Amino acid sequence: MSGGECRSVLVTGGAGFIGSHLISALAVRFPHWRIINVDNLQYCSSLKNLRSLEASSRYTFIPGDVCDPFFIKRLFATEKIDIVFHCAAETHVENSFLCPSRFMRVNADGTGVLIRAAFEARVQRFIYISTDEVYGDSLEQPFDELSPKRPTNPYSTSKAAAENIVMSYWMKHKFPVLITRSSNVYGPHQHHEKVIPRFLSLIQRDQKCTIQGSGLQSRHFLYVSDVTDAFLTLMEKGILGEIYNIGSSFEIPIIQLARELVKMKVKDVSEEALEDWMEFVEDRPVTELRYPMISDKLHRLGWRPRVTWKEGIRRTSKRF
Repeated sequence: MSGGECRSVLVTGGAGFIGSHLISALAVRFPHWRIINVDNLQYCSSLKNLRSLEASSRYTFIPGDVCDPFFIKRLFATEKIDIVFHCAAETHVENSFLCPSRFMRVNADGTGVLIRAAFEARVQRFIYISTDEVYGDSLEQPFDELSPKRPTNPYSTSKAAAENIVMSYWMKHKFPVLITRSSNVYGPHQHHEKVIPRFLSLIQRDQKCTIQGSGLQSRHFLYVSDVTDAFLTLMEKGILGEIYNIGSSFEIPIIQLARELVKMKVKDVSEEALEDWMEFVEDRPVTELRYPMISDKLHRLGWRPRVTWKEGIRRTSKRF
């Protein structure tokens, strides 16, 4: 897909963390394109993330819910949409155990509503933003895109179900879809329910970092601008009907993450005093120790992470 033509892009969940960064990246890369942001402004969303675009004639915010078929049908009837980035989702793993039906409704049913309308409107690309959590965990063997899905919580189960809905439109209709599965994303504007901003917020208030379980579970972290670069690479170069991992080589145990953030934010803290900043709490009902992924398929399209962990966490911590 060429970026030279003037196009109209819909980003669902565009007031959220990843969605707002994606909109900003689109506005910089394609200043002549029209960007439509649909968001129902839940607790983890904020239009403050997009203040720089409020005066732009190329940007439009439309409040609405992807689960509302009447709203979505009207949206596609009144707006000429060429490309869809479907970022809107419920993502809090612990909350998914408390209300699994809500996660299925938003993540799976909402995706079904949206892709049906996009199919009927004959959009040129439908890019679904999924997660590495659909794989489950693996201590040794890294996942590639052909690895089986083994979700272990209601959140990842709902995302896996949404993937199946999206792929069914490719298999039956050859509707032009792409699916992304990324490592843990971090960066400015992320809601404090996620681990990095949660730790930084606690440290700022002189409170202990609450660590679930042993803290030995590790995560691969990827800076948000690298993720949005991957999305745009796939929009332009991705093979239709394919799934792409967006992975990071940087991996860190959660307990070590807490230690690094304390040392970064607390002046002259000793190694012995670090333990006083840790509080171990009850673990999740199911804990995945690792999500190792192979991203060779995306690398062959020319994408690589650019922002180092040291630089990315510096940019992120400046907000606290």
